[in-house]
Amino acid sequence: MHLFLIPIIFCCVTALFITPCIIFSIYSNISMRKETRFILLGNIVLYDLIYLILYTVIAICNSLNWKMPEYICILLLFLLAVTYWGGVLTTASMVVDTYLAVLWPLHYISLLPARRTKKLLILLWFSAFFFPAVVFLTLYFTQEPPPCPLELCSLPMILLMALHGDDALKLCYILGVIIFLVCFSLIFCCYIVLYYKTRETGIWKSISSRASVTFLLHHTILFFYLSPLLLLLSESLLYMGRVIGLRTGLWITLTICNVLLVLPKAASPCLYGLRYRKIYKSLKLFLRLRKHRHI
Repeated sequence: MHLFLIPIIFCCVTALFITPCIIFSIYSNISMRKETRFILLGNIVLYDLIYLILYTVIAICNSLNWKMPEYICILLLFLLAVTYWGGVLTTASMVVDTYLAVLWPLHYISLLPARRTKKLLILLWFSAFFFPAVVFLTLYFTQEPPPCPLELCSLPMILLMALHGDDALKLCYILGVIIFLVCFSLIFCCYIVLYYKTRETGIWKSISSRASVTFLLHHTILFFYLSPLLLLLSESLLYMGRVIGLRTGLWITLTICNVLLVLPKAASPCLYGLRYRKIYKSLKLFLRLRKHRHI
């Protein structure tokens, strides 16, 4: 079990090193601060960073056998749900932003000005808190006793033991995973539509073109976000159908939660930071200034 701490801590440290630099480069640059795509990018990497920090804290406490009070465990699990759902919503918003910028470039500035983007961010944060709050309050007041001892505060264990609850809890769990899968599938379909709408312009002729590489980057990140949910849904159905046992299901859930879910949250800031020219140049300038100060 302690081996799972290695990828968690590695991803968290990587995100702690890169994400603040990306956020600083976005909000310290006046031109980037006014562009919707950079504001949304800063928001999604912030969600991912908070998720990694919270999950790392939970994993370290479990490895040290520190028993958390019930209310702290519930709060941490709620914040994990908020940050994950917020990341999904922000990813969908980035797709809509790209869709509008590519297909309606003349109306893009009027549709998403900087003032409207700030309102969009407020709406994203409100939605990220609202939907998990509804689910948690519903489960808190309807489920008795809880499906897993909350002193453990282990997300993989709670996900697996939720399948031992009543039909309402199972339905809520399966529907939650399906909703996330539908969101990511719609995002993927939007990128496919963008490809077919823009292929006649000639920007896809070269495999090494900027548009092709960006398209591949977005789909790679989406694949890393989507595949853990597909595996989690498959594992749940196999476990409910008694194809796999409790021990196998636990190891699969541990691998999904401790490796596959945290990996894209550490990789996406690196990929986005290197891909966007303005962010890359800003980071390069920032590191160069720090080097001169030390000299």
